[in-house]
Amino acid sequence: MVNSIFETDFNFKGLISRYKGKVRDVYHFKDKLVMVVTDRLSAFDVVLPKPIPYKGQILNQIAEKFLKITEDIVPNWVENVPDPNVTIGKKCDTFPVEMVIRGYLTGHAWREYKNGKREICGEKMPDGMREHDKFPEPIITPTTKAKFGHDLDISKDEIISSKIVKKKDYDQLEKYTKLLYAKGCEYANSKNLILVDTKYEFGKIDKEITLIDEIHTPDSSRYFYADTYKELQKNNQNQRQLSKEFVREWLISNGFQGKDGQEIPEMTDKKIKSISERYIELYENIIGEKFFKRNTENMLNDIKSNIKIAL
Repeated sequence: MVNSIFETDFNFKGLISRYKGKVRDVYHFKDKLVMVVTDRLSAFDVVLPKPIPYKGQILNQIAEKFLKITEDIVPNWVENVPDPNVTIGKKCDTFPVEMVIRGYLTGHAWREYKNGKREICGEKMPDGMREHDKFPEPIITPTTKAKFGHDLDISKDEIISSKIVKKKDYDQLEKYTKLLYAKGCEYANSKNLILVDTKYEFGKIDKEITLIDEIHTPDSSRYFYADTYKELQKNNQNQRQLSKEFVREWLISNGFQGKDGQEIPEMTDKKIKSISERYIELYENIIGEKFFKRNTENMLNDIKSNIKIAL
């Protein structure tokens, strides 16, 4: 198997603290963050036990591209990308919510809908919809950001009444979310794709709302192929997807949805290789270019050296 990164444990001059997220290892300095995108794979808010080769590189490079092409909409946190797996950026005071926007009845929204719910995060969902149908208008379904366990659905009214986010700020987050999604949809259309749903995270730098983390990657977003969408819907067939939904489907088919008492199915070398190949396929379709694999022989040393030079 190709070398991959499950976690990092670097020490740098001036390092204040280190945080291990589901996928990213974040190194905190006085005024900046170093984010190492590992090859960890999470699904249903659970980190799976084995890493996926090249996954971190793929996510980091996709995010780099989309953060660049959306900086005319909202400022973002990025200062430098010194390594295929690393982004260095400005430190922000983060908002404790994720702004999820959905253009189609898919994934979590569909699972709620088929269980009889017609409202999610305070947003009404029309009767008579089928899985993957397009909503009349995109809906924003925020979640709280959990450090451990599952993120939780929450409504705009709950966010504001609980003073999790001030109304003025939340209204701006909604505005940015809609503009970013529209931009993402426009780009996706140029690649014969539909941006089905996605999520954004924001913070503040010097009182200015700033886009942080990743955007429009297959871990944070879901894509359909545009040219077959209508025909597949017409015939009640599953959509061809570009996202990590295929991982969730594999887990569900093996009896795992992150619930207590459920066991993660065995991740064989063959399964890991197939997931890695799917991520490469996602990259090449979303970006429209061939994916060039980094040299993984001394990857951790290379990453550490590149960070040191950039700092």
